[in-house]
Amino acid sequence: MAGGDDLKLLGAWPSPFVIRVKLALNFKGLSFENVEQDLSNKSELLLSSNPVHKKVPVLLHNGKPICESLVIVQYIDEAFAGTGPSLLPSDSHERAIARFWAAYIDDKLVPSWVQSFRGKTEEDRSEGKKHLFAAVEILEGALRECSKGEGYFGGESVGLVDVSLGGMISWLNASEVMSGTKIFDPVKTPLLAAWMERFRELDGAKAALPDVDRVVEFAKKRAAAAAAASEN
Repeated sequence: MAGGDDLKLLGAWPSPFVIRVKLALNFKGLSFENVEQDLSNKSELLLSSNPVHKKVPVLLHNGKPICESLVIVQYIDEAFAGTGPSLLPSDSHERAIARFWAAYIDDKLVPSWVQSFRGKTEEDRSEGKKHLFAAVEILEGALRECSKGEGYFGGESVGLVDVSLGGMISWLNASEVMSGTKIFDPVKTPLLAAWMERFRELDGAKAALPDVDRVVEFAKKRAAAAAAASEN
């Protein structure tokens, strides 16, 4: 790695936000130490590195912490400019558009997906599903606009929005397995469906995305533990 930079990622393997950072590091061709965290017994390193939110991911670059996944991804791109492909466009307007859609994923897609997947009642889950599919439809239009006929939100190569959405892929696939409902439907959202298949085949994605069966098993165990806790 250029300059002998020391990179440590404090994370937990199931977190889509940690996966997002792993994707960015992989696409930039950067080596890093993955420091897995037990979130039920948070380490002093995590607590001291992110004293405000006490959450993963945290990237330590030469001992200095950077928190929040989208902030980390953009930091990686800036701090290692010239190393690997750029994740943000050079044009100011295009860069602002990319940041808008990355924020849209966190503000609209993620909360509605969580509600559809983990809602306490059937009505709650149904409402979440409605908002989720509305967000997915809007992202289909965003991909059509941003890709300019190429394969990714970033055009010919992956960019910030691809990384942001890519971190969700294993979880989206896991929820499809558990619910039987296709989220990126080849008929309704053909561009996103093709994008997901294309993205998963990238070497950087293969190295970062957890196995879907492992995510399903984790989700079922967490749901069972939550159900048991609610009965007590």
